[in-house]
Amino acid sequence: MSDGTGREPIRVCFPFVGDDVGGSHISALKLVQNLDTSRVIPVLVLQETMGPLAAFLTRESQPFMGLPPLTTLPAKGTTLGGVATYLTSTLPQLSRFIREQRFDIIHTNDGRTHINWGIAARFAGARLVWHHRGDPDAKGANILGPLIADRMVTVSRFSRPKHPIRSFNGRLSVIHSPFDQPSVVPDRAAAKATLLKELGLAPGTRVLSFIGGLIERKRPLLFIDILDRFVREHPQIPVVGCVFGNSPAGSQDLESAARIRCSERGLGQAVRFMGFRNPIEPFLAATDVLVVPAMGEPFGRTLIEAMFLGTPVVATDHGGNPEAIENERTGFLVTPEDAGAFMEPLSRLLSNPRLWARISDAARDHAFFSYSTHRHVENVMKIYDGALCSRKAGLAFDLTSEIGG
Repeated sequence: MSDGTGREPIRVCFPFVGDDVGGSHISALKLVQNLDTSRVIPVLVLQETMGPLAAFLTRESQPFMGLPPLTTLPAKGTTLGGVATYLTSTLPQLSRFIREQRFDIIHTNDGRTHINWGIAARFAGARLVWHHRGDPDAKGANILGPLIADRMVTVSRFSRPKHPIRSFNGRLSVIHSPFDQPSVVPDRAAAKATLLKELGLAPGTRVLSFIGGLIERKRPLLFIDILDRFVREHPQIPVVGCVFGNSPAGSQDLESAARIRCSERGLGQAVRFMGFRNPIEPFLAATDVLVVPAMGEPFGRTLIEAMFLGTPVVATDHGGNPEAIENERTGFLVTPEDAGAFMEPLSRLLSNPRLWARISDAARDHAFFSYSTHRHVENVMKIYDGALCSRKAGLAFDLTSEIGG
């Protein structure tokens, strides 16, 4: 089916390894589910069809296709032998797959697919949209990205590559991640009662939550330190710290480290490890304050999702957090890497209902005004159009563009 102009819809490949589930996958899925299929046919391709991402997509009723096992080039620590195998085996296989599937655009979303699929896209003659969701100092985004990407998208101004070896010449755009405005906001009192009942805690217990993958950048161990200090300094406020998330496969086991730290600090039942929960909205609604101790977080999904639900956020003044939060109006920004810096805003929010309500209302209003999946999709479509036209027309740009929302 054409888009009404006689043109056939373009085919866009979203490749993933599939061994974990995180914010990048959720954001990509939001985009895929909301693209106009008269203009774009999105295809999710998983290398691991029995892994966590495949299970998540199945629960979401999202079709995907598998990829034959390949010897891939790791994002870090590769050997000369690994490079040789990639060049002689994996690269030809991926390039042939891209041509056979008639993909017009390869839209990569993480380090491993940027490298493996990005190079293959160029060999196969497809356009490459490199969606950078990470560190502005990342070598791939600063070295390989400027050389092979037709377009690079970053999720915040913070995450733009700091030292690209070649100018992007207008090929770089900032587009905040997509967020669905909740059609129904969970009843906070009911959600809180359900959570406290699950945890076996008394009514009136206040909930401080950490939500995200248990990786170093998100500082889950600092969250334990924050809870420990708050419990000691404010014994009059009954609190529980809920850790939502898991350590991704192949990464440092920070969940075990966090459990050990809880034991060493004698926190007992004051911290609960909740694992990965989906949907997260009922648990965000049950949360009194979302605690975001992360460093270098490009643009956290959970932070915005909390704002939509009116859950106040206390976050580090670092990364993309200042792009989302206005300090003391839509949330609180505190000194990074300092558990003590969280104490004052947390105690104020938990002991002052009027302040809590003011921050909650302002955050919700800001989120509904500023973020939408529809705007995100429109902006990504502009990127696709530009990627398809640029090589053919040999266009040159002088300025880096920024597309908000």
